[in-house]
Amino acid sequence: MKPKQIKVEDKKFLLLKWSDETASKIELKYLRDQCPCAGCKGETILLHTYRPPKPIIFSPEMYKVKNISVVGDYAIQIEWKDGHNTGIFTWIYLKQLEKDQDNNK
Repeated sequence: MKPKQIKVEDKKFLLLKWSDETASKIELKYLRDQCPCAGCKGETILLHTYRPPKPIIFSPEMYKVKNISVVGDYAIQIEWKDGHNTGIFTWIYLKQLEKDQDNNK
């Protein structure tokens, strides 16, 4: 399943309308805080795990979307107004974030 429409709503939410006619609405702040890139979530290479420190400088620009690009047939890449753009959000991950965001409020 993939989205038919992707848009930012009210400068606060990412709205996805899926091919099965359902919709997902994810708060942009939560989406950015859950960025899956290695710089945000860390990574494991050859049994060594890197976990980045939590950012100590917060900017309102970090939660504003500059651009959204579709990656292949499986994901989107979001460019945030603070310049961050390395996270690739798969359709499966976006569906999971929609479910998880209510549990993290």
